[in-house]
Amino acid sequence: MKALNATISAIPPSGIRRFFDIAAEMDDVISLGVGEPDFVTPWRIREAGIYALERGYTTYTGNAGLPKLRELVCADLASRYDAHYDPATECLVTTGVSEGLDLAFRVLLNPGEEVIVPEPCYVAYQPCVAFAGGVPVGVPTRAEDGFAIDIAAVEAAVTPRTKAILIGSPANPTGAVQPPEVLRELVALAERHDLYLLSDEIYDRLTYTGAHTCLGAVPGARERTVVLGGFSKAQAMTGWRVGWLAAPEPIAELCLRVHQYTMLCAPHISQIAAVEALTSAEGDVAEMVADYDRRRRVFVKGLREAGLDCPEPAGAFYAFPSIRASGLDSETFAERLLREESVAVVPGSVFGPSGEGHIRCSYATALPQLEQAVERIGNFLRRL
Repeated sequence: MKALNATISAIPPSGIRRFFDIAAEMDDVISLGVGEPDFVTPWRIREAGIYALERGYTTYTGNAGLPKLRELVCADLASRYDAHYDPATECLVTTGVSEGLDLAFRVLLNPGEEVIVPEPCYVAYQPCVAFAGGVPVGVPTRAEDGFAIDIAAVEAAVTPRTKAILIGSPANPTGAVQPPEVLRELVALAERHDLYLLSDEIYDRLTYTGAHTCLGAVPGARERTVVLGGFSKAQAMTGWRVGWLAAPEPIAELCLRVHQYTMLCAPHISQIAAVEALTSAEGDVAEMVADYDRRRRVFVKGLREAGLDCPEPAGAFYAFPSIRASGLDSETFAERLLREESVAVVPGSVFGPSGEGHIRCSYATALPQLEQAVERIGNFLRRL
C-alpha cells in the first residue's frame, strides 16, 4: 500500500487520551482531567433544542449560520467588549472553536509558513497548524511570570516565514489571562512584522479577577485578527458543537468558502439552542461562573496546603500547579497519582515543553470531589 499522509502520520495521538483510557479501566477515580463542564446545559437551552426537534428544524441552515444567531453573536461582542463585526459579512457559525481554527489556518497559511504559538497551550493548536501545511513554532512562557506572553521572546522567534501568532486567553491549560498591556504589545509586534493574529476566546466568560479583553477590540488589531468563541464552556454546551468565528470580511469570506465545502453548516438544532443561550441564559451563565470561582478558590488553596506551588489561575477552569518539588517528571507523577490514589490529572508536558514540571487539574468537578482529590494528592505527596 502507498504511504498515508506524512504530516498527519507524524502527529502523535493526544497525550490526554492515554490517561482517560487508563482511568476508564479503574474504579473510584476522581477525574480532574477532562476540560468539560460538569454542569448539564441549562434547561431553557435544552428546551429550545427539544422544541426545535418537535418543529422539524432538522435541515441544513445557510452555510454561514442562522442570521439571528450571527446578529446576536456580534451584538454580544459589541456590547460586552466594544468589538464590532458585521453579522452579514464578518461572522460565521462553526461547529466549535476547533473547526474555526482549522478554517482560519487553511485560509491564512501557505505551505511552510510559520505560526508562533506561546506554550504551554491547548493540545490541538500546533497540530491544527501542521494539518494546514504550516509550521508551528512554540515560544515558552513561565509560571514565574504568570504565564504571560514574553513579547521579546515572540519577536525573537519571528522569521521571514512567520505568518501569524495564535494565543488563547483565558488559557488552557494554565488558566492564565493575558494582561491588556501584553495584548497591546502583541498587536504592536504584529503591526511591525505584518502578522495575523488568532485569538481563541472560548473561555472569555470564565474570568475571575478582572474584565476580559477581546483581542479584536485592541486598537490596531481588528484588520489582522481572527477571534474565535463558542458555547461549550460558559453555557455548558460541549456536545452541541456550535461556535463562531469573527474576522475582517476578506478572511471571513474565505473561511466560509472552506466551511461550505467541508462542513456545510453547524447543526440547525444547536444553532436554535445557541440563540436561546444568548437571549435568555445570562442568569444561568452567571450562576455557573460564580460556582467555578468558588471551586477555584477552594481547590487552589487545597493544592497549596497539600504542598504544591500553584499559580493563581485567573480564568478558564484549570489549575496548573508545579510538581517539581516531588522530584518526578509530570508523566510519572500523573501516572503514579492515578494508579496509587485514583486521581486523574494531565501531565503538563503534553501541552508543550515548558509545561513540564506541572500538571493540569480541571476544577469543573463537584466541590466534594475536589476536596477529596486534594486529600488524595496530599497522601500521595507524603509518601514520596
